[in-house]
Amino acid sequence: MEEARLHALLRLAYLELPPRRLLSLLQHFENPEDIFRASRQDLLRVDGMNEATAARILNASDLTSHQRQRWQNASARLLTWLDDGYPPALREIEDFPPLLFVRGSLQERDRFAVAIVGTRRPTQYGRTTAERLARELSRYGLTIVSGGARGIDTAAHTGALRAGGRTIAVLGSGIDVAYPAESAALFNRIATQGAVLSEYAPGTAPDAWRFPARNRLVSALSLGVLVVEAPNDSGALITATHALEQGKPVFAVPGNIDTGHSAGCHRLIKDGATLVDSVEDIVRGLGIAPEPPPERAVEMPALTPTQQQILRALSLTPTHVDVLADELKLPVAQLNAELLILEMHNLARRQPGNTYVRVP
Repeated sequence: MEEARLHALLRLAYLELPPRRLLSLLQHFENPEDIFRASRQDLLRVDGMNEATAARILNASDLTSHQRQRWQNASARLLTWLDDGYPPALREIEDFPPLLFVRGSLQERDRFAVAIVGTRRPTQYGRTTAERLARELSRYGLTIVSGGARGIDTAAHTGALRAGGRTIAVLGSGIDVAYPAESAALFNRIATQGAVLSEYAPGTAPDAWRFPARNRLVSALSLGVLVVEAPNDSGALITATHALEQGKPVFAVPGNIDTGHSAGCHRLIKDGATLVDSVEDIVRGLGIAPEPPPERAVEMPALTPTQQQILRALSLTPTHVDVLADELKLPVAQLNAELLILEMHNLARRQPGNTYVRVP
């Protein structure tokens, strides 16, 4: 992209105009540079333009040195809706972003994608289920899309990465702003094994209102949306609503009825979402893979009868060591030693509060 054109598009991105108004501007003027040379009368001829927006453009300052530096350091590409690399699925929604910042690569195969979303504060059950389903969907060749947030989003991205599959993170901040901060390394991995996307200019803060707006892109990039562990006030339900408005199927994983952690999932199921207790429910619902992929042979380590007994007693719900010891009639010291061996074999995992879960 030539320098003058890129410069003008970056200036427009930093103005943060509504997507439809920005699209009208870019369609009206042959070159984006002409937008900043236009008169008030010229701007007001643009479809949907108003006095306030015209004034913002007329009074817009040039890129600051800080903004230029953010762009240079972002290691990103700026795509317009007309570029070959722009995801075709996004153009199909009413308020698609005319400008899109991308780190990593977008591929043709990414049109076969499933979004996995849920709470930022999952239980171990929710986190493990999201990671497992993402891993299994990746083995069907599906790309996993999510929002890069804490909790279920992170578990979904991680599951896809561990399966060697592709994953796309759609951010509610600038392309160079890791939110949460501890996800910077995760986003770097995603960019090497998929893509990180944002409609916001580099350096844009993760303001709360941006995340519900971001959710329309998560659903648009996907063939369907899977909700794993979402309470009634979860933003994941906004993604599910966008999916329904876009004519996409919605899937939901049921959970414990006593805690409220999955109340939103249960409401979706009551309203017609497909109940999911295995990856085949999703694949059948999408109608894209009639047969499961071949399973890789996994050699189980040789376990003693006691270790096998402990493994059978574990589940995806964290269980305290004292409860296990009482159930299995084992001394706590022996149980701890056996659990350590199971951890070394990656068959059990220690959780906060001296509790353990089984690794699927």
